[in-house]
Amino acid sequence: MVPEDNNFYSWVADHSADDTSKLRLKYAGRQADIDYADAILQIDCRRKYARKLSATLVRTDRFYFPDSLSGEQSTSDLLAVFHASLVSDAGVVADLTAGLGIDCMHLASKAREVIAVERQEKLAEALRHNAAALGIDNIKVVCDDCRDYISTVADGSFSHVFIDPARRDDQGRRVYALSQCTPDIVAMLPELRRVAATVIIKMSPMLDISAVLAELPGTSTIISLGTTTECKELIAVITSVAESSPTVEAVTIRNDGSESRFAFTRAEEAEAPTPVYATPATGDYIYDPWPALMKAGAPKLICSRYGLRKPAPNTMVFFSGELHDDFPGTVYQVAEVITYESKNIKRLKKTYPLISVATRNFDISADALRAKLGVKEGGDLRLLAISDDHHRKFMLILRRI
Repeated sequence: MVPEDNNFYSWVADHSADDTSKLRLKYAGRQADIDYADAILQIDCRRKYARKLSATLVRTDRFYFPDSLSGEQSTSDLLAVFHASLVSDAGVVADLTAGLGIDCMHLASKAREVIAVERQEKLAEALRHNAAALGIDNIKVVCDDCRDYISTVADGSFSHVFIDPARRDDQGRRVYALSQCTPDIVAMLPELRRVAATVIIKMSPMLDISAVLAELPGTSTIISLGTTTECKELIAVITSVAESSPTVEAVTIRNDGSESRFAFTRAEEAEAPTPVYATPATGDYIYDPWPALMKAGAPKLICSRYGLRKPAPNTMVFFSGELHDDFPGTVYQVAEVITYESKNIKRLKKTYPLISVATRNFDISADALRAKLGVKEGGDLRLLAISDDHHRKFMLILRRI
């Protein structure tokens, strides 16, 4: 049961800065109106997910976590805001895998009504409580398996359906194929399209985009979504009108909440001119696409749109002699170009004892190269080891712009 007593949440607030290990020892087995173990869990969860759910937790001191796993598996506020933007000015939206409810509580700000379907009673109960605590009155929580629920729904009941299938099997092992997720989205897609004009599917970033498009007919847009350091997920937006060439969009959410977008079709990438291949020189600018763009995979268009070159077809490094401030990625300047040969390997440790090491299309990993060079990870400089179009190997010493 979700605690509704004000004393419970007052105790959590009063002990929010305390050592929870000491609290567990102090209150172990103590009988009172307050479930101390549950209250201490709330303190731990608020600390653990303070950054991830900052926008939600700041709005109420009565937010309740039924367990720590629900917070771990929940969408962050940052990504949930983006998800909500996909259903702007919507009618009735169904979130079929509601979980802790972060997504559907953000969706509620854009929709007339949100039907939140969650098969675990403790999560459904927590969602009802948390929505009320946040003053959200347009969420209806249904405790049911979404497959059973959908079978009872009339055609066209929703403007949008949002679903985030579980990526672990019954034994807790991670799965990656869409058909292995719970529920099986591929098998369920006809039913989803029957009840909604637009279906939005959140997926693992490990999936291959070509495979996703083959398995999800009717996809109009597939989004590679991430931050400046990580690709977080793939999102398929499926409409009633099938697209012959779906849009692929790389969206990066910066730390300040602003977005960088790079959109294209696979036909545009196929028809783009072949890049010029060359070796970077001292003074050149290296353009390292953010992870969402790397995942989207448009190397020829990246070169074409920004006037960049590459060292080799399979070396995902972009460079030019000109600085482009609007590039969707991190920009470095080449301080030194070092050929990968024995005499340079031996001296590099003396010159750059502390340096961040990365490799692209190199025959050994970054960890193996770091060990071979004898350098320590860190510092302000970056060593990027690459191969060029003539199979020559270089180590680029980079300074971040």
